Amino acid sequence: MAKKKSKFDWRFLLLLPLPLLWALGDHYGYLKSIENRLLDYRFRYRGEIASPVKLMYVDVDTRAIGHMGERPWNRARYGETARLVLEEGGAKGVGFDIVFSALSYSELVNKPEADKGNFALGKVAHKHPELVLGAQYTGGASQTQEGIRQFPMLRLGFADRSKNDAPELPQYPLVTPKWSSTIGLIDVDTDYSGDEVPRWAPIFAESSTATFWTMALQLACAELGVPPGSAVRNGDFVEIKAKDGTVLRRIPMTEHQLLEVNWFSHWDSPTLNPRTSLADVLLYGAQFKSEKPEEVAEAKEFFKQFKDAIILIGPTDPLLQDLSVTPFDAQPVPKVGVHGNLIKTIVAEKYLHHTAKWVMWVAVLLLTISVSALAIVGGKHGGLLKIAATVVGGGYIFASLQLFAKFHLVLPMSAPLGAALSTSFIGIMWQLILEEKQKGRIKGMFGAYVSPELVSRMVDSDSEPQLGGHDDEITAYFSDIQAFSSFSEKLKSGPLVELMNEYLTACTDIVQSEGGTLDKYIGDAVVAMFGAPIPLKDHALRACVASQKVHAKLGELRNKWKSEEGKWPEIVHRMQTRIGLNSGTCMIGNMGSRTRFNYTMMGDNVNLAARMESGAKQFGVYTMIAEATKLECEKHGGDKVIFRQLDKIIVKGRSLPVTIYEVVGLKENLTPTTFECLELWKKAMDLYLAQDFDGAIAMSKQTHALEPNVPGRDPGVESNPSLWLASRCEYMKEHPPGEGWDGVFKMKDK
Repeated sequence: MAKKKSKFDWRFLLLLPLPLLWALGDHYGYLKSIENRLLDYRFRYRGEIASPVKLMYVDVDTRAIGHMGERPWNRARYGETARLVLEEGGAKGVGFDIVFSALSYSELVNKPEADKGNFALGKVAHKHPELVLGAQYTGGASQTQEGIRQFPMLRLGFADRSKNDAPELPQYPLVTPKWSSTIGLIDVDTDYSGDEVPRWAPIFAESSTATFWTMALQLACAELGVPPGSAVRNGDFVEIKAKDGTVLRRIPMTEHQLLEVNWFSHWDSPTLNPRTSLADVLLYGAQFKSEKPEEVAEAKEFFKQFKDAIILIGPTDPLLQDLSVTPFDAQPVPKVGVHGNLIKTIVAEKYLHHTAKWVMWVAVLLLTISVSALAIVGGKHGGLLKIAATVVGGGYIFASLQLFAKFHLVLPMSAPLGAALSTSFIGIMWQLILEEKQKGRIKGMFGAYVSPELVSRMVDSDSEPQLGGHDDEITAYFSDIQAFSSFSEKLKSGPLVELMNEYLTACTDIVQSEGGTLDKYIGDAVVAMFGAPIPLKDHALRACVASQKVHAKLGELRNKWKSEEGKWPEIVHRMQTRIGLNSGTCMIGNMGSRTRFNYTMMGDNVNLAARMESGAKQFGVYTMIAEATKLECEKHGGDKVIFRQLDKIIVKGRSLPVTIYEVVGLKENLTPTTFECLELWKKAMDLYLAQDFDGAIAMSKQTHALEPNVPGRDPGVESNPSLWLASRCEYMKEHPPGEGWDGVFKMKDK
């Protein structure tokens, strides 16, 4: 017996470059942006976590800007804000995400007043070492007399501190030669992040004059009860130490200098990110000078919220343009939140841990082999093995999410998943190509003439197309544009074709999305069927829903065409389409000659659907159906679709009466006014059937104002059921039906 050959070993050899390319891409940083996005999803999966520190934000928001007046603001206001939250509120520490440098003022500023403000803020800063003033490197963004202040990033080779720049510092007297104020860096390393999210921040910077610590670390010292600056470097760690040498926190660094932010919550989280306006701090602070005891008590109550808190003061108004997205916030939010999350990261010691590079290589290899091997294998159990491949890939994703949520461990995802998915996908595609070659001949021959569903069924059954048909329960669908001949008169062939292609594409997409099968186009008309060739129990419901979606989409198209000023004549802005539906037994099959035929529908019920469409104009409605469709629709959809009985007629060419209805709309989309109209309409119809034609006319005048479509108000509307009923009643007054009338009206036109 011949040895059975392997069906997929050779495919692995051909696909080997794929996982190798993914691994190399990750190794050299080309997948960083994708990995960042996947990291953001892990944050959202993990959700918000409680803050380990009482941290509050004092916002320089719109109210604060209005309270402080025109820029540049007198810095005495900031000094007073810090003094109030520290002395009256009892805060542990305050940090300004603002650099109070000389560059902030222009020559037009009143210098004596500015100096007074600086001295006022400096007085508070010198008194309170737990008040941290922001400092920042200008990088290449600002040219000053001192030149460019380049951040001394160790990963970029700035190891010689004697050659390193100092940051842009607060001006005198906020910082004096004696260094009596506490300084904190507010820089982030956006280049290392690889995208717009500020993910990494340098813990320190070393210049020829001093070591500068990040503001978050300085405030973490205050939270831990030690003076700011109680930090020392120890290899690739920064340690915060107590006076007795006890290590309170040991902060791991990446690239010998960087700390990754662990995001704890959304910015707009009132419980996890409590905030107040700087304006409120100043306004309540002013009440301490009030002679009214109740105002003083109110101020004391306000400042209780700052007790033992770390306070961050920074710009939050969008006009100040200090915004950025975060893993939790897709819309940009104030960057001061970066420092808050860094403080929480340090205090909670919830550092993000990335695996070693070799883990990525192993994960790529194992996941690619396991997933692609299961996915590529065909045969009897091919379907189950593909499900198993999905489970393996999903298991890796779930493990990555869980490890991050519970242990803050970041497993590589982009390269392993990308390698496994792409390798499996190409392997499966190879299988499908072989299978599709067998089906291609039939689809190539008949795909342009027969519906895709029928072609697929024919291929699956391995049979040739034949003339003939069978009876089946379906809902026939006909639509036509109102007054289309006028469009042809006003539009040249090019614009007319463009307009019709857009309209017919929209209609066809909706019909097919609801399970309908396109039969044919007849000029501007769309003919379709619901329930064949694929049987649908709820074919009537789907057809009714599709009709309302077509009307809604046409409304959107009218607005679009109207916005394209000058491109389309007024008649296009008022385009309306009428739809007719009927359900019942029809003959379905291949009709035509032996050399060319069409999969279509025939029969009396199809003709009635066409009559519903053509007759809708007479009743002033845009979707008209026979009673059979209404009953079938309600059987499967309940009251999802709302109907209105219009008449009981005998259409030309038929002998039996048909009760006809308007599809008013989907219940979820109708307004209370429309429901009120329908209630009054029932009363008007009762009067009409009771031959109280004057009463019915009076009632129709009430319903007219409530109609969903009113001539002169709604685009393209020429009539409505209320106007039709009034006209019918006038006719009936002139031609009384006599006693025993059953409400049937014989149509003279099609």
